[in-house]
Amino acid sequence: MPTAPPIVILSATCSGSSPLSAMLGQHPEAYGVPEINLLMARTVEELVLLLQGPRQFQIHGLLRAVAQLYSGEQTLNAVAMARRWLSNRYYAQTTEVLAELCARVAPLRLVDPSPVYAAEPERLSRLYEAFPEAHFVHLLRHPRAQGEAVMAIAGGALAINDGAFEFVAKKPVLDAQRTWFTFNDNIRRFLTDVPASQQTAVHWEAVASRPTSTLRDLCRGLGLSWSEEIGQAMLHPEHSSYAGFGPYSTHLGHDPHFLRNPYFSEQPEGHFSLEDSLAWRADGKGFYPEIQELARQMGYD
Repeated sequence: MPTAPPIVILSATCSGSSPLSAMLGQHPEAYGVPEINLLMARTVEELVLLLQGPRQFQIHGLLRAVAQLYSGEQTLNAVAMARRWLSNRYYAQTTEVLAELCARVAPLRLVDPSPVYAAEPERLSRLYEAFPEAHFVHLLRHPRAQGEAVMAIAGGALAINDGAFEFVAKKPVLDAQRTWFTFNDNIRRFLTDVPASQQTAVHWEAVASRPTSTLRDLCRGLGLSWSEEIGQAMLHPEHSSYAGFGPYSTHLGHDPHFLRNPYFSEQPEGHFSLEDSLAWRADGKGFYPEIQELARQMGYD
């Protein structure tokens, strides 16, 4: 059975990649997995060693996906099987494992929403070299809304994990705007070498406020079919096998905001300023000029 090229959602953390992946996963020609994060490293061995300690939660999505795809459930026993499955591929290239998962869901197209790929240009290059026919969705969210969502998770723990620090007078200040810039700037630079036919830009605000037309245009850009029935199905991300928390020890795998409430509700498009001070900064500072400039280039004001 031929394997279709994957659809990769590239975004900063908390930009809507989790619900969008689940929405695309309701399309009859696609399969949305959680944040599997495979290409954070070159080999499975390197990945397993990397995702320990404070980063161990970043392997939850991969284990949940393997459990579901190879046992049809996400129980403690299924997750134990998934760990053995991964151990049997300990010396494999992570790109080979991703290709195996793509083959497992064929003829559906696998949708990978892992934001960590955009953290380092090397990961994006590794992805494109292994999957030169992949389609990349650059998912954008206003830096203020994205930053507030990041800082709301476990008192800023996700921002700490992303390394969102600024050092002011030798005192570290946690500031999500830095990672918004790094991730989106890396994506922007990477996509300059990708054919226009293999990339699509989508604003999360458009998905939230105009879901039907935005998803229709996205599907057409991805080469997926469209009908009113498909559109209605895509408005139910809660039907994803990965909507909601997983079993003990692998309960994450997606944005915690989505796991707590996987239901989609259309929302009016709000307005966020690039000029005001940031709620997560005690010193009253706002966005830095380079963040404002990049955000404006991406359609925000």
